[in-house]
Amino acid sequence: MRSGITSQGRRALGEEVRIRRADARDAKRLTRLVRTSRSYEGPYAPMVAGYRVGHDYVETHRVFAAVGETTGRLLGFYALILDPPELDLMFVADDAQGAGLGRLLIGHLKDEAHAAGLAEVRIVSHPPAEAFYMSVGARRAGTVRAAPPAVMWDRPELLLAVA
Repeated sequence: MRSGITSQGRRALGEEVRIRRADARDAKRLTRLVRTSRSYEGPYAPMVAGYRVGHDYVETHRVFAAVGETTGRLLGFYALILDPPELDLMFVADDAQGAGLGRLLIGHLKDEAHAAGLAEVRIVSHPPAEAFYMSVGARRAGTVRAAPPAVMWDRPELLLAVA
């Protein structure tokens, strides 16, 4: 999929973006993006401190990477679980946020989910990301209670219609 990033977003990123299927060679870069995300600083840090996106995870699930067209730089990624349908992971590089990349990834996710015959996708959101998911059409479905020691806070449960 070619970039749906706005011209302002392209200027911010410095290049076109394409989304491709991630492979096992991407695992270390995906892990680095998760562990260094400023969205998980402070009280959220324990959630990603030891997190690893393994080769087996990338090969087992539908993981898609947004990369710079000319540099190959990893700008973001998401993982779609088909059964049951769920957005398992979605991260955008700190310096790429605000350029429309998250919306591009969600659009791609909807296309993939639709092609797989899904009607909706569950999202258990990082609390600060809830407003973003609501802005792309997700609706609140409930709350997933904290699960110490890894997750010390309640998280919003959302549903994203595919069609």
